[in-house]
Amino acid sequence: MNKSNHKFSVIMTVYDQSEELKENLPTYLQQEYEAGGYEVIVVDESSTDSTPDVLKLFKNEYPQLYSTFLPKPDRKRFRRKLAFNIGAKAAKNEWLIITEIRNKPANTDILKAINEVLEDDADITLGYVTKKGIRLQPFSSINEVKDHVTRIERKLTIVREGKALNYFWGRYSFIIVKKEKLYDLLNFYEQKIPHRTLPGMRMKIIWKNMLRRSSTTLLVSS
Repeated sequence: MNKSNHKFSVIMTVYDQSEELKENLPTYLQQEYEAGGYEVIVVDESSTDSTPDVLKLFKNEYPQLYSTFLPKPDRKRFRRKLAFNIGAKAAKNEWLIITEIRNKPANTDILKAINEVLEDDADITLGYVTKKGIRLQPFSSINEVKDHVTRIERKLTIVREGKALNYFWGRYSFIIVKKEKLYDLLNFYEQKIPHRTLPGMRMKIIWKNMLRRSSTTLLVSS
């Protein structure tokens, strides 16, 4: 591990996703990283399937896994903000990785690779899963990433798009953020945006990402 010695708390929310947990969670829990250097926090949004049982089984095997829940959430209003806020309160580490269980890591050394290139002076870094690996896009301040987050996180439904264009569209797979900045980040979640402003926001994101592509880091999958 490099001299930066980042410690990560990976936070994800789930709702009736027991099968995805069985398939993808082991890769998160088997990262080749320094002992005590990371934890995985799963926030269960009061699932009605076998999600609680699956999490219980994994916790018996992996001490770095912690689970909590959002009791009887209003699934139509601010649920993501509440769920990630609950996860962050449970987090022990300075660096948070906000993601979804459907975003399976490419391999078991991805945290090690992120640690080696993560910029300490970046308040937030967006991560994109591509066919070649993972692309990291750092931002020096939360305000710089407002358009990206506000547009992508405005809806509760999951929209899957082609990985080749996700970077240019701003459709990230995970967010790396300093814990002290999470509250500011969550303020951009689930906002109502007038439909007339969406095309302009999208074009601004595409233009910015075209200009910033040379400053991103590509972690190539083995």
